Amino acid sequence: MNDKGRSIQKLAMGGVLLFMALLNITFHERAIAQKTDGEVPADWMAEIEKIFIRSEDCKQCHDRHYEEWKGMREQTPDLKSFGRVDAALLHGTSFESPVFRTVLGVWMQTNPTMQERQRCLSCHAPAVTVFPQHVEKISAQVLSGKPQIEGIGCAACHLINAVETTPLPPPTYKVQPGEMLYGPYADPEENLVHPATQLPLFRGANFCTSCHFDKVKDVTQKDLPGEILQGTICQDCHMEPSTGSSTSKRGAMTRAIGRHWFRGVVIPGTLLKNRNLQAEWMPRIEIDATKSGAGVEGTVLVKVGSLPHSFPDGDPVLKQFLLAITVKDAQGNVLSEETKRFGLPYDKILRGPIPDPFVKGGNTRRVPFSQALKDGGAPATIEVVLSYALIPEPDAELKAKYLATLSTEQERATAKKVIEEYIQPRMLTYRAKSL
Repeated sequence: MNDKGRSIQKLAMGGVLLFMALLNITFHERAIAQKTDGEVPADWMAEIEKIFIRSEDCKQCHDRHYEEWKGMREQTPDLKSFGRVDAALLHGTSFESPVFRTVLGVWMQTNPTMQERQRCLSCHAPAVTVFPQHVEKISAQVLSGKPQIEGIGCAACHLINAVETTPLPPPTYKVQPGEMLYGPYADPEENLVHPATQLPLFRGANFCTSCHFDKVKDVTQKDLPGEILQGTICQDCHMEPSTGSSTSKRGAMTRAIGRHWFRGVVIPGTLLKNRNLQAEWMPRIEIDATKSGAGVEGTVLVKVGSLPHSFPDGDPVLKQFLLAITVKDAQGNVLSEETKRFGLPYDKILRGPIPDPFVKGGNTRRVPFSQALKDGGAPATIEVVLSYALIPEPDAELKAKYLATLSTEQERATAKKVIEEYIQPRMLTYRAKSL
Protein backbone atom coordinates (compact mmCIF):
# COMPACT_ATOMS: atom_id res chain seq x y z
CA MET A 1 0.00 0.00 0.00
CA ASN A 2 1.40 3.44 -0.94
CA ASP A 3 1.64 6.39 1.42
CA LYS A 4 -1.54 7.92 0.08
CA GLY A 5 -3.47 4.68 0.72
CA ARG A 6 -2.11 4.40 4.23
CA SER A 7 -3.09 7.99 4.94
CA ILE A 8 -6.62 7.33 3.73
CA GLN A 9 -6.80 4.19 5.88
CA LYS A 10 -5.64 6.08 8.99
CA LEU A 11 -8.17 8.83 8.32
CA ALA A 12 -10.92 6.25 7.92
CA MET A 13 -9.99 4.49 11.16
CA GLY A 14 -9.82 7.79 13.00
CA GLY A 15 -13.21 8.72 11.63
CA VAL A 16 -14.72 5.44 12.83
CA LEU A 17 -13.30 5.90 16.32
CA LEU A 18 -14.48 9.50 16.44
CA PHE A 19 -17.94 8.47 15.27
CA MET A 20 -18.16 5.76 17.94
CA ALA A 21 -17.06 8.16 20.65
CA LEU A 22 -19.58 10.79 19.52
CA LEU A 23 -22.27 8.11 19.33
CA ASN A 24 -21.55 7.08 22.89
CA ILE A 25 -21.62 10.67 24.14
CA THR A 26 -24.84 11.32 22.25
CA PHE A 27 -26.46 8.17 23.61
CA HIS A 28 -25.46 8.99 27.17
CA GLU A 29 -26.65 12.58 26.97
CA ARG A 30 -29.94 11.40 25.45
CA ALA A 31 -30.33 8.83 28.21
CA ILE A 32 -29.84 11.55 30.80
CA ALA A 33 -32.21 13.90 29.03
CA GLN A 34 -35.07 11.45 28.62
CA LYS A 35 -36.40 8.70 30.85
CA THR A 36 -37.91 5.44 29.70
CA ASP A 37 -41.37 6.94 30.21
CA GLY A 38 -40.54 9.82 27.89
CA GLU A 39 -40.46 12.52 30.55
CA VAL A 40 -37.67 15.06 30.56
CA PRO A 41 -36.10 15.20 34.04
CA ALA A 42 -35.59 18.34 36.04
CA ASP A 43 -32.16 19.97 36.02
CA TRP A 44 -31.30 18.58 39.45
CA MET A 45 -31.96 15.04 38.25
CA ALA A 46 -29.80 15.52 35.18
CA GLU A 47 -27.06 16.88 37.46
CA ILE A 48 -27.12 13.68 39.51
CA GLU A 49 -27.28 11.38 36.49
CA LYS A 50 -24.20 12.88 34.86
CA ILE A 51 -22.25 11.20 37.67
CA PHE A 52 -24.56 8.40 38.79
CA ILE A 53 -25.27 6.97 35.36
CA ARG A 54 -28.64 5.25 35.14
CA SER A 55 -28.53 1.49 35.15
CA GLU A 56 -30.52 1.43 31.90
CA ASP A 57 -27.36 2.86 30.29
CA CYS A 58 -25.28 0.02 31.71
CA LYS A 59 -27.79 -2.51 30.41
CA GLN A 60 -26.60 -1.89 26.85
CA CYS A 61 -23.50 -3.99 27.58
CA HIS A 62 -24.15 -5.56 31.00
CA ASP A 63 -27.61 -6.93 30.29
CA ARG A 64 -27.13 -10.08 32.39
CA HIS A 65 -26.22 -8.20 35.54
CA TYR A 66 -28.92 -5.60 34.88
CA GLU A 67 -31.62 -8.26 34.67
CA GLU A 68 -30.40 -9.90 37.88
CA TRP A 69 -30.26 -6.56 39.69
CA LYS A 70 -33.76 -5.68 38.53
CA GLY A 71 -35.24 -9.12 39.21
CA MET A 72 -36.03 -9.80 35.56
CA ARG A 73 -33.92 -12.89 34.94
CA GLU A 74 -35.69 -15.22 37.38
CA GLN A 75 -39.35 -14.33 37.00
CA THR A 76 -40.60 -16.36 39.93
CA PRO A 77 -43.58 -15.16 41.97
CA ASP A 78 -41.36 -14.13 44.88
CA LEU A 79 -39.27 -11.84 42.70
CA LYS A 80 -42.31 -10.34 41.01
CA SER A 81 -43.84 -9.25 44.31
CA PHE A 82 -42.52 -6.22 46.13
CA GLY A 83 -42.30 -6.09 49.88
CA ARG A 84 -41.71 -9.71 50.73
CA VAL A 85 -42.04 -10.32 54.43
CA ASP A 86 -39.00 -12.60 54.35
CA ALA A 87 -36.92 -9.52 53.56
CA ALA A 88 -35.71 -10.45 50.09
CA LEU A 89 -36.09 -6.99 48.61
CA LEU A 90 -33.86 -6.48 45.60
CA HIS A 91 -31.44 -3.57 45.46
CA GLY A 92 -32.84 -2.75 42.04
CA THR A 93 -36.31 -2.17 43.46
CA SER A 94 -35.28 -0.24 46.54
CA PHE A 95 -37.05 3.01 45.62
CA GLU A 96 -40.03 1.35 43.95
CA SER A 97 -40.87 -0.86 46.90
CA PRO A 98 -44.00 0.15 48.83
CA VAL A 99 -42.20 -1.09 51.95
CA PHE A 100 -39.50 1.59 51.74
CA ARG A 101 -42.08 4.20 50.79
CA THR A 102 -44.27 3.32 53.78
CA VAL A 103 -41.48 3.15 56.35
CA LEU A 104 -39.94 6.41 55.10
CA GLY A 105 -43.36 8.05 55.10
CA VAL A 106 -44.10 7.05 58.70
CA TRP A 107 -40.62 8.11 59.86
CA MET A 108 -40.99 11.49 58.13
CA GLN A 109 -43.97 12.22 60.38
CA THR A 110 -41.50 12.40 63.29
CA ASN A 111 -39.95 15.50 61.66
CA PRO A 112 -36.37 14.34 61.09
CA THR A 113 -33.83 17.02 60.32
CA MET A 114 -32.33 17.34 56.86
CA GLN A 115 -29.13 15.78 58.16
CA GLU A 116 -31.07 12.82 59.54
CA ARG A 117 -32.86 12.41 56.21
CA GLN A 118 -29.52 12.41 54.41
CA ARG A 119 -28.25 9.79 56.83
CA CYS A 120 -31.26 7.61 56.07
CA LEU A 121 -30.90 7.95 52.31
CA SER A 122 -27.11 7.59 52.24
CA CYS A 123 -27.41 3.80 51.97
CA HIS A 124 -30.65 3.73 49.98
CA ALA A 125 -29.38 6.38 47.54
CA PRO A 126 -25.61 6.93 47.73
CA ALA A 127 -26.02 9.91 45.39
CA VAL A 128 -26.98 12.03 48.42
CA THR A 129 -23.41 11.82 49.69
CA VAL A 130 -22.35 13.81 46.61
CA PHE A 131 -25.54 15.88 46.27
CA PRO A 132 -26.80 16.54 49.82
CA GLN A 133 -28.68 19.57 48.52
CA HIS A 134 -31.16 17.27 46.77
CA VAL A 135 -32.14 15.14 49.78
CA GLU A 136 -35.58 16.73 50.11
CA LYS A 137 -36.37 16.32 46.41
CA ILE A 138 -35.31 12.66 46.41
CA SER A 139 -37.40 11.98 49.53
CA ALA A 140 -40.41 13.60 47.89
CA GLN A 141 -40.05 11.35 44.85
CA VAL A 142 -39.98 8.21 46.98
CA LEU A 143 -43.01 9.36 48.96
CA SER A 144 -44.89 10.08 45.74
CA GLY A 145 -44.70 6.41 44.82
CA LYS A 146 -43.26 7.25 41.39
CA PRO A 147 -39.53 7.83 41.86
CA GLN A 148 -37.49 8.68 38.80
CA ILE A 149 -34.13 8.90 40.53
CA GLU A 150 -32.39 5.57 41.09
CA GLY A 151 -31.65 4.32 44.56
CA ILE A 152 -29.02 1.59 44.61
CA GLY A 153 -28.02 1.39 40.96
CA CYS A 154 -24.91 0.18 39.17
CA ALA A 155 -23.03 3.45 39.62
CA ALA A 156 -23.96 3.65 43.31
CA CYS A 157 -21.69 0.67 44.02
CA HIS A 158 -19.14 0.97 41.22
CA LEU A 159 -18.21 4.56 42.06
CA ILE A 160 -17.15 3.50 45.56
CA ASN A 161 -13.37 3.46 45.78
CA ALA A 162 -12.70 3.26 49.54
CA VAL A 163 -14.16 2.63 52.98
CA GLU A 164 -13.16 4.05 56.34
CA THR A 165 -10.32 2.17 58.03
CA THR A 166 -11.40 3.17 61.53
CA PRO A 167 -14.81 2.48 63.09
CA LEU A 168 -16.97 5.54 62.44
CA PRO A 169 -20.72 6.15 62.30
CA PRO A 170 -22.15 4.41 59.22
CA PRO A 171 -22.17 4.43 56.32
CA THR A 172 -18.41 4.10 55.88
CA TYR A 173 -18.06 3.99 52.08
CA LYS A 174 -16.50 6.77 50.03
CA VAL A 175 -17.75 7.70 46.56
CA GLN A 176 -15.33 9.00 43.95
CA PRO A 177 -17.33 11.05 41.42
CA GLY A 178 -15.95 10.78 37.89
CA GLU A 179 -15.83 8.58 34.83
CA MET A 180 -13.77 5.79 36.41
CA LEU A 181 -15.78 2.75 37.49
CA TYR A 182 -14.32 0.29 39.99
CA GLY A 183 -14.69 -3.47 40.15
CA PRO A 184 -13.00 -6.77 41.04
CA TYR A 185 -11.34 -7.64 37.71
CA ALA A 186 -7.60 -7.30 37.26
CA ASP A 187 -7.90 -6.88 33.50
CA PRO A 188 -11.03 -4.91 32.63
CA GLU A 189 -11.41 -4.52 28.90
CA GLU A 190 -10.79 -1.18 27.30
CA ASN A 191 -13.86 0.39 25.76
CA LEU A 192 -15.18 3.71 24.54
CA VAL A 193 -17.91 3.93 27.17
CA HIS A 194 -16.08 4.23 30.48
CA PRO A 195 -12.66 3.54 31.98
CA ALA A 196 -12.48 0.77 34.58
CA THR A 197 -9.94 -0.37 37.12
CA GLN A 198 -9.55 -3.15 39.66
CA LEU A 199 -10.19 -2.46 43.32
CA PRO A 200 -9.51 -5.26 45.85
CA LEU A 201 -12.21 -3.73 48.06
CA PHE A 202 -14.83 -5.45 45.87
CA ARG A 203 -13.61 -8.78 47.24
CA GLY A 204 -13.94 -7.75 50.86
CA ALA A 205 -16.71 -8.01 53.43
CA ASN A 206 -15.99 -4.40 54.40
CA PHE A 207 -17.45 -3.26 51.06
CA CYS A 208 -20.89 -4.66 51.97
CA THR A 209 -20.74 -3.77 55.64
CA SER A 210 -20.24 -0.10 54.86
CA CYS A 211 -24.06 -0.13 54.78
CA HIS A 212 -24.95 -3.51 56.29
CA PHE A 213 -22.88 -2.58 59.31
CA ASP A 214 -24.66 -4.71 61.88
CA LYS A 215 -23.61 -7.94 60.18
CA VAL A 216 -20.04 -8.16 61.43
CA LYS A 217 -18.10 -7.41 64.57
CA ASP A 218 -15.60 -5.15 62.85
CA VAL A 219 -16.67 -3.27 59.70
CA THR A 220 -13.08 -2.33 58.88
CA GLN A 221 -11.95 -5.91 58.16
CA LYS A 222 -12.15 -7.45 54.69
CA ASP A 223 -12.34 -11.02 56.02
CA LEU A 224 -14.99 -12.58 58.20
CA PRO A 225 -13.60 -13.82 61.52
CA GLY A 226 -14.13 -17.34 62.84
CA GLU A 227 -13.17 -20.82 61.70
CA ILE A 228 -16.50 -21.76 60.15
CA LEU A 229 -16.44 -18.99 57.54
CA GLN A 230 -12.68 -18.64 57.21
CA GLY A 231 -11.91 -17.49 53.67
CA THR A 232 -15.56 -16.65 52.99
CA ILE A 233 -16.93 -13.16 52.38
CA CYS A 234 -20.44 -11.75 51.98
CA GLN A 235 -20.26 -11.91 48.20
CA ASP A 236 -19.69 -15.68 48.18
CA CYS A 237 -23.24 -16.31 49.41
CA HIS A 238 -25.14 -13.20 48.39
CA MET A 239 -23.67 -12.93 44.87
CA GLU A 240 -24.12 -16.53 43.82
CA PRO A 241 -20.91 -17.63 42.01
CA SER A 242 -21.23 -18.31 38.31
CA THR A 243 -19.09 -18.18 35.17
CA GLY A 244 -19.40 -16.14 32.03
CA SER A 245 -18.71 -12.61 30.92
CA SER A 246 -19.76 -9.55 32.85
CA THR A 247 -20.64 -7.85 29.56
CA SER A 248 -22.61 -10.78 28.13
CA LYS A 249 -21.06 -9.89 24.77
CA ARG A 250 -17.94 -11.98 24.80
CA GLY A 251 -19.14 -15.33 23.54
CA ALA A 252 -16.93 -18.16 24.79
CA MET A 253 -14.81 -16.04 27.08
CA THR A 254 -15.69 -17.01 30.64
CA ARG A 255 -14.39 -16.30 34.10
CA ALA A 256 -15.75 -16.31 37.61
CA ILE A 257 -18.50 -13.74 38.07
CA GLY A 258 -21.03 -13.03 40.79
CA ARG A 259 -24.74 -12.70 40.22
CA HIS A 260 -26.18 -9.28 40.97
CA TRP A 261 -29.44 -10.03 42.71
CA PHE A 262 -27.99 -10.05 46.27
CA ARG A 263 -30.47 -12.48 47.72
CA GLY A 264 -30.71 -13.11 51.42
CA VAL A 265 -31.27 -16.13 53.61
CA VAL A 266 -34.51 -16.93 51.84
CA ILE A 267 -32.46 -19.60 50.07
CA PRO A 268 -32.88 -22.35 52.69
CA GLY A 269 -30.19 -24.53 51.13
CA THR A 270 -27.53 -22.22 52.53
CA LEU A 271 -28.53 -23.34 56.00
CA LEU A 272 -29.66 -26.87 55.29
CA LYS A 273 -26.48 -27.99 53.56
CA ASN A 274 -24.25 -26.76 56.38
CA ARG A 275 -25.46 -27.83 59.81
CA ASN A 276 -22.52 -26.10 61.52
CA LEU A 277 -23.55 -22.87 59.89
CA GLN A 278 -27.14 -23.46 60.92
CA ALA A 279 -26.13 -24.13 64.52
CA GLU A 280 -23.99 -21.01 64.72
CA TRP A 281 -26.47 -18.75 62.95
CA MET A 282 -29.57 -19.25 65.07
CA PRO A 283 -29.80 -17.76 68.57
CA ARG A 284 -30.23 -20.07 71.56
CA ILE A 285 -32.03 -19.47 74.84
CA GLU A 286 -31.09 -20.49 78.36
CA ILE A 287 -33.30 -19.80 81.38
CA ASP A 288 -32.15 -19.21 84.93
CA ALA A 289 -35.33 -18.92 87.03
CA THR A 290 -36.36 -19.46 90.65
CA LYS A 291 -39.59 -19.22 92.62
CA SER A 292 -39.63 -16.25 94.94
CA GLY A 293 -42.55 -15.96 97.31
CA ALA A 294 -45.62 -15.25 95.17
CA GLY A 295 -43.60 -14.81 91.98
CA VAL A 296 -40.90 -16.05 89.67
CA GLU A 297 -37.70 -14.18 88.88
CA GLY A 298 -34.50 -14.83 87.06
CA THR A 299 -32.58 -14.14 83.83
CA VAL A 300 -33.07 -15.16 80.22
CA LEU A 301 -29.82 -15.58 78.29
CA VAL A 302 -29.97 -15.23 74.51
CA LYS A 303 -26.79 -16.61 73.01
CA VAL A 304 -25.60 -16.17 69.44
CA GLY A 305 -22.61 -18.13 68.16
CA SER A 306 -19.39 -16.79 66.74
CA LEU A 307 -20.79 -16.38 63.25
CA PRO A 308 -20.42 -12.65 62.54
CA HIS A 309 -23.89 -12.27 61.12
CA SER A 310 -27.01 -10.89 62.73
CA PHE A 311 -30.27 -12.45 61.76
CA PRO A 312 -32.68 -11.70 60.18
CA ASP A 313 -32.67 -9.45 57.06
CA GLY A 314 -30.27 -6.83 55.80
CA ASP A 315 -31.65 -3.76 57.54
CA PRO A 316 -29.43 -2.61 60.43
CA VAL A 317 -31.79 -0.06 61.98
CA LEU A 318 -35.46 -1.03 61.93
CA LYS A 319 -35.51 -4.58 63.29
CA GLN A 320 -37.48 -5.29 66.45
CA PHE A 321 -36.97 -8.27 68.77
CA LEU A 322 -39.55 -9.54 71.24
CA LEU A 323 -38.90 -11.81 74.20
CA ALA A 324 -42.15 -13.33 75.53
CA ILE A 325 -41.83 -14.87 79.02
CA THR A 326 -44.76 -16.97 80.27
CA VAL A 327 -45.19 -18.85 83.55
CA LYS A 328 -47.73 -21.71 83.64
CA ASP A 329 -49.04 -24.16 86.22
CA ALA A 330 -49.02 -27.95 85.88
CA GLN A 331 -52.29 -27.87 83.91
CA GLY A 332 -50.94 -25.39 81.39
CA ASN A 333 -52.85 -22.39 82.72
CA VAL A 334 -51.07 -19.04 82.37
CA LEU A 335 -50.15 -17.55 85.72
CA SER A 336 -48.18 -14.56 84.43
CA GLU A 337 -46.72 -13.29 81.20
CA GLU A 338 -44.86 -10.33 79.78
CA THR A 339 -43.19 -9.37 76.51
CA LYS A 340 -40.02 -7.32 76.43
CA ARG A 341 -39.34 -5.40 73.20
CA PHE A 342 -35.89 -4.45 71.93
CA GLY A 343 -35.52 -2.00 69.07
CA LEU A 344 -35.92 1.69 68.29
CA PRO A 345 -39.31 3.39 67.84
CA TYR A 346 -39.70 5.70 64.85
CA ASP A 347 -39.00 8.89 66.78
CA LYS A 348 -35.62 7.52 67.95
CA ILE A 349 -34.37 6.19 64.60
CA LEU A 350 -31.16 7.93 63.44
CA ARG A 351 -31.28 10.31 66.38
CA GLY A 352 -27.87 9.66 67.82
CA PRO A 353 -25.75 6.49 67.74
CA ILE A 354 -27.25 3.37 66.18
CA PRO A 355 -27.33 0.64 68.83
CA ASP A 356 -26.36 -2.95 68.15
CA PRO A 357 -29.35 -5.17 67.37
CA PHE A 358 -30.54 -7.45 70.15
CA VAL A 359 -29.39 -10.51 68.19
CA LYS A 360 -25.77 -10.05 67.08
CA GLY A 361 -23.14 -12.64 66.32
CA GLY A 362 -20.79 -13.49 69.16
CA ASN A 363 -22.91 -11.82 71.84
CA THR A 364 -24.94 -13.03 74.81
CA ARG A 365 -27.86 -10.89 75.95
CA ARG A 366 -28.92 -11.16 79.60
CA VAL A 367 -32.51 -10.14 80.23
CA PRO A 368 -33.62 -10.07 83.89
CA PHE A 369 -37.30 -10.57 84.71
CA SER A 370 -39.56 -10.72 87.74
CA GLN A 371 -43.21 -11.70 87.53
CA ALA A 372 -45.92 -11.78 90.18
CA LEU A 373 -48.27 -14.77 89.92
CA LYS A 374 -52.03 -14.97 90.12
CA ASP A 375 -53.34 -15.67 93.59
CA GLY A 376 -53.02 -19.31 94.52
CA GLY A 377 -51.10 -20.27 91.42
CA ALA A 378 -48.41 -22.91 91.65
CA PRO A 379 -45.79 -22.32 88.93
CA ALA A 380 -44.63 -25.44 87.13
CA THR A 381 -43.01 -24.31 83.90
CA ILE A 382 -41.59 -21.20 82.30
CA GLU A 383 -41.61 -20.70 78.53
CA VAL A 384 -39.60 -18.15 76.56
CA VAL A 385 -40.19 -17.31 72.89
CA LEU A 386 -37.82 -15.07 70.92
CA SER A 387 -39.44 -13.43 67.91
CA TYR A 388 -38.59 -10.61 65.54
CA ALA A 389 -40.45 -8.05 63.45
CA LEU A 390 -38.96 -6.24 60.48
CA ILE A 391 -40.18 -2.74 61.34
CA PRO A 392 -41.36 -0.92 64.47
CA GLU A 393 -45.09 -0.68 65.06
CA PRO A 394 -46.16 2.97 64.74
CA ASP A 395 -48.52 4.29 67.36
CA ALA A 396 -52.05 5.12 66.23
CA GLU A 397 -51.43 8.87 65.94
CA LEU A 398 -48.26 8.46 63.89
CA LYS A 399 -49.92 5.94 61.59
CA ALA A 400 -52.94 8.21 61.08
CA LYS A 401 -50.71 11.19 60.26
CA TYR A 402 -48.93 9.22 57.51
CA LEU A 403 -52.10 7.76 56.04
CA ALA A 404 -53.55 11.28 55.84
CA THR A 405 -50.70 12.27 53.50
CA LEU A 406 -51.76 9.68 50.90
CA SER A 407 -54.15 10.80 48.19
CA THR A 408 -56.14 7.64 47.40
CA GLU A 409 -57.85 4.83 49.27
CA GLN A 410 -55.79 2.33 47.31
CA GLU A 411 -52.54 3.90 48.54
CA ARG A 412 -53.83 3.88 52.10
CA ALA A 413 -54.86 0.23 51.81
CA THR A 414 -51.40 -0.70 50.51
CA ALA A 415 -49.68 1.18 53.35
CA LYS A 416 -51.92 -0.45 55.96
CA LYS A 417 -51.12 -3.90 54.55
CA VAL A 418 -47.37 -3.24 54.58
CA ILE A 419 -47.46 -2.06 58.19
CA GLU A 420 -49.67 -4.95 59.28
CA GLU A 421 -47.47 -7.60 57.66
CA TYR A 422 -44.11 -6.18 58.67
CA ILE A 423 -44.90 -5.61 62.34
CA GLN A 424 -45.98 -9.22 62.80
CA PRO A 425 -43.65 -11.15 65.14
CA ARG A 426 -42.01 -14.22 63.62
CA MET A 427 -40.53 -16.83 65.90
CA LEU A 428 -36.78 -17.32 65.96
CA THR A 429 -36.39 -19.81 68.80
CA TYR A 430 -38.16 -21.25 71.87
CA ARG A 431 -37.21 -22.73 75.22
CA ALA A 432 -39.19 -24.20 78.15
CA LYS A 433 -37.98 -25.17 81.60
CA SER A 434 -39.58 -26.89 84.58
CA LEU A 435 -39.55 -24.95 87.83
